[in-house]
Amino acid sequence: MSLLRLALLSLWGRRLTVGLTIFAIALSVALFLGVEKLRSGAKTSFADTISGTDLIVGARTGGVQLLLYSVFRIGNATNNVTWASYQDLIAQPGVDWAVPISLGDSHRQFRVMGTTTGFFERYRYRGGRTLDFAQGAPMVDLFDAVVGADVAATLGYRLGDAIVVSHGLASFTEHSDTPFRVSGVLAKTGTPVDRTVIVSLEAIEAIHVDWQGGAQRPGDPTPVEAIRAMDLAPKAITAVLVGVQSPVQIFRLQRWVNDYPEEPLLAILPGVALQELWGLVGVAETALFAVSAMVVATALLGMAAMILSGLTERRREMAILRAMGAGPRTVMGLLMGEAVLMALAGAILGLAILYLGLWALRPWLDAAYGLYLPIDPPGRREFQMLAAILAAAAIVSLLPALRAYRMSVADGMIPRQ
Repeated sequence: MSLLRLALLSLWGRRLTVGLTIFAIALSVALFLGVEKLRSGAKTSFADTISGTDLIVGARTGGVQLLLYSVFRIGNATNNVTWASYQDLIAQPGVDWAVPISLGDSHRQFRVMGTTTGFFERYRYRGGRTLDFAQGAPMVDLFDAVVGADVAATLGYRLGDAIVVSHGLASFTEHSDTPFRVSGVLAKTGTPVDRTVIVSLEAIEAIHVDWQGGAQRPGDPTPVEAIRAMDLAPKAITAVLVGVQSPVQIFRLQRWVNDYPEEPLLAILPGVALQELWGLVGVAETALFAVSAMVVATALLGMAAMILSGLTERRREMAILRAMGAGPRTVMGLLMGEAVLMALAGAILGLAILYLGLWALRPWLDAAYGLYLPIDPPGRREFQMLAAILAAAAIVSLLPALRAYRMSVADGMIPRQ
């Protein structure tokens, strides 16, 4: 206890430089733990983008690619799934529900998705939460559209506003002859649904009545009244979200889809595909973690340099301690104790900065990027990281501690000119 008290008094005597060192350590610790929080939060947010869906079925391609374009609206499908194959799928025993989706068009850089009203009932995110409407209701008329929260906020849409869909993702050709009307605005979810315009599958067929081979046929457009009277059953869809009656039927249904003889199809488990996706981005994740660890290492080396440079002014203090009978362990323990105390204070202050930052930035991150960061107490991994920082502080303090021990009594008592 006397050594601890001596270390505290010594640190207090140099409180300005010690305070700056502690603050530097605190910032590095906040960055180090913040990167870990962002990593785990991003992983959780990605995993929570879709929940309650047992299988995603699409044209045969890579599992990650199917996940990206069907759930995250990133990329495009290599092929479509015929409506006949969809009918065969939903007729399989064990299928509890199925929601088809059709992608391909856009509206002012936002993706347009055709689906059924079952999407609003079956889609789950963030641990089972359902989609809620901030305004309006699902599609009722053929040319009704539901917009996500980001679409409404960015483009300023309200109920009843007109929407003209563009053909394709980067096309300057619009389906201006068949405008839509906003029938609903979804509440914020923090998922790709916020950046999606949702219409019915029949509406997707309706706006392409006069299109063939990716181009509009010449001549006058078909009147809207005539389009409404047509059979607008979909000919093909992009993917299907599937729920099964029992978990034991998931793999049987997956094998059936993957072996489907009529056309090449692929069924993926969303969780497995997400793990594969994180494996692909693991290099960047490791690099970010390494950079933050290097920041902590730099702060600890700066602390060691501060202690080492201060030994010149503390020569007499070290000599007096040696003259009073302080052994090697006492002198080294004092210097190492000071380093560990500074690292401990920096770690505590860093935790405070981290949680204050989380409290302030969490609503903005959730609203802007859909990144939900829970404010939980430090877990086992965080405590392990803090313990590693304290151990590193003790290690880097060995050099100044050995230097202090080697200062002789005579060198400390003789004043330098």
